[in-house]
Amino acid sequence: MGSSELTAYCSFTKAIEHLGDRWSLLIVRELGTFGPQGFNELVAGLPGRVSRSVLADRLRRLETLGLVSRPEGSAPHPAYELTTVGEGLMATFGSLRAWADTWLPEDPEMLERDPDVVLGWLAGRVSPTRTPRRRVVLEIRLHHRFDRRYWLVLQHGTEPYGCLTDPLLEETRYVYLECSMPAVLALARGRGDWSEALQDGSVKAFGDPTLVRRLPRWFRPVPAAGPSHTGSARIVPLAR
Repeated sequence: MGSSELTAYCSFTKAIEHLGDRWSLLIVRELGTFGPQGFNELVAGLPGRVSRSVLADRLRRLETLGLVSRPEGSAPHPAYELTTVGEGLMATFGSLRAWADTWLPEDPEMLERDPDVVLGWLAGRVSPTRTPRRRVVLEIRLHHRFDRRYWLVLQHGTEPYGCLTDPLLEETRYVYLECSMPAVLALARGRGDWSEALQDGSVKAFGDPTLVRRLPRWFRPVPAAGPSHTGSARIVPLAR
């Protein structure tokens, strides 16, 4: 290996050593996409479940590396923000996401491991101007490795949100869904059509017939070409 190749390889390994854990790059992307945030905002906004101790450790490391800073000011707890060095990673994230959406297979365990991520994707597919004026709950039941239930709450003109516990609205406002894992992931990523999923049986819907019939129109249609991207929409915080 020539000297130039060796230098490039060592630079790559140094980057992986410092940023190759689960959370560091997610923190940088969160700050780069949504701007300065406080510690509690990061806890709520990061996809998945990061412990407060792990987040504090990763933020200290990113500050030491010069990617994240907390400007001094009058606020008792100044927000974290990206430095110029950290902002330099944003183009890399765009390339990585495009590659992942094209080539990485879906992870069938993801909804059980990180349900808030998948529910956030589903929420991002909702068209709030087409949902009912009265609040509606989609109860999603999956039989994969375990019997799990999750809830997505919709209402006209408001951002949808997911729940890991039953929001306990009146029963007439529920649509009960039984889904296969591949169907949920396809619908969440905008590759599956609700009407087709109901027709082929990969999604079964029960409840008020009017709500069941209108269900597909509450979601944005699948684009004519290529996989759908939910863009930079923040994953909706989940009630626990």
